[in-house]
Amino acid sequence: MDKHEITMDKIVSLSKRRGFVFQSSEIYGGQAGAWDYGPLGIELKKNIQNAWWKEMTRMHNNIVGLDAAIFMHPKVWEASGHIANFSDPLVDCKDCKMRFRSDTMDQEALKERKCPNCGGELTEPRAFNLMFKTHIGPAEDSSSELYLRPETAQGIYVNYKNVIQSNRMKIPFGIAQVGKAFRNEIVTKNFIFRTCEFEQMEMQFFVKPGEDEKYFEYWREQRWNFYKKYGVRMDKMRWYHHEKLAHYAKDAYDIEYEFPMGYSELEGVHNRTDFDLTQHTKFSGKDMRYIDQDNGNEKYIPYIIETSAGLTRNVLMFLCDAYEEQNLTQEGGKEDYRTVLHFHPSIAPVTVAVLPLMKKDGLAEMALDIQNELKEDFVTSYDQGGAIGKRYRRQDEVGTPFCVTVDYDSKEDKTVTLRFRDSMEQIRLPISELSTRIHAEIKKYQRV
Repeated sequence: MDKHEITMDKIVSLSKRRGFVFQSSEIYGGQAGAWDYGPLGIELKKNIQNAWWKEMTRMHNNIVGLDAAIFMHPKVWEASGHIANFSDPLVDCKDCKMRFRSDTMDQEALKERKCPNCGGELTEPRAFNLMFKTHIGPAEDSSSELYLRPETAQGIYVNYKNVIQSNRMKIPFGIAQVGKAFRNEIVTKNFIFRTCEFEQMEMQFFVKPGEDEKYFEYWREQRWNFYKKYGVRMDKMRWYHHEKLAHYAKDAYDIEYEFPMGYSELEGVHNRTDFDLTQHTKFSGKDMRYIDQDNGNEKYIPYIIETSAGLTRNVLMFLCDAYEEQNLTQEGGKEDYRTVLHFHPSIAPVTVAVLPLMKKDGLAEMALDIQNELKEDFVTSYDQGGAIGKRYRRQDEVGTPFCVTVDYDSKEDKTVTLRFRDSMEQIRLPISELSTRIHAEIKKYQRV
């Protein structure tokens, strides 16, 4: 393996070491399929979410937001098809007791009914529903059964009429939502890529039948450009076209990213037709048709174009995409390497680190005053421990795009050094111009 190859082990190690992601319940041996986001991880996740929210709502006059409940009426999942269809085919080994998805196994081994782990005998395949079931109220019987939602989209569909009436929405329009979803995954793997508890960023766009293909292509372009805008390496991205479609879909594409384990789904763009609203009309008895007042009160069930991205998968993708190990060794000099995360400044967990050259002679106090001023506009950190070069490297490793160094000249002429993470270039400028310059650098940022 190349010393500088990006591996999942390196991403996991950095994530724990620098406070991005921790194993859930680690002191008790850990909980499989669950992860906790540390101080830097929660900032990164919120910044990605905010960037998506801005792109999907503030930048579009015809998209509004929603935050639907996790618990929904059980009929919702009957109407959506989740109770009948949302399952994986499983086999169990009678000897080692390991469980496998039969649709992802080597088919020859499956035919021979041999366990890929120990060679033991496998059971016949059986369907396993992926929804978590729970109960509400004092009695645990069938009348009190509820499910943890396996997706956020259904909360949008059942509220679509409420949104039309309360916000006077006219087709075409969209409803965006970010929230947690839960799936009883049999195999959780690849760090935070596949987990039982995760967060989705979804937008459902309601259109007139016949205009669905136009908007399907529009949203494919919009979602591709989002990742380009935030500095993702486009040579690591590709489209995957689904040939075998879900029962609700007319067409479907996935944006795939080349993670350390290979190309895997990051986001889906789907033409869901009128399936969902038709199903909820049937099961609820409520008329889900749209009344087009601009066209003679024409009534129809809208088609839906869905964009569905995994927030937690985006966190992993941005970590992997930003990660680089650089050889800075000068000819004839001592080996010198740095690990750096090339986050776009808008999503970096810390925007500016303020570093006094020394703790003494009033430099620390001056640096803290500068940090307090910058806090109004940016996420900041303060570090006064160790040599300045080592502090720069610590900030590089967590992806901080700008470092401000306060030295003895700062006391005399009220200037500081501004260092840029990617190029390691340093410039001198007045303290009074610091905030304006950082804002300008963020706005024009282009990943090299």
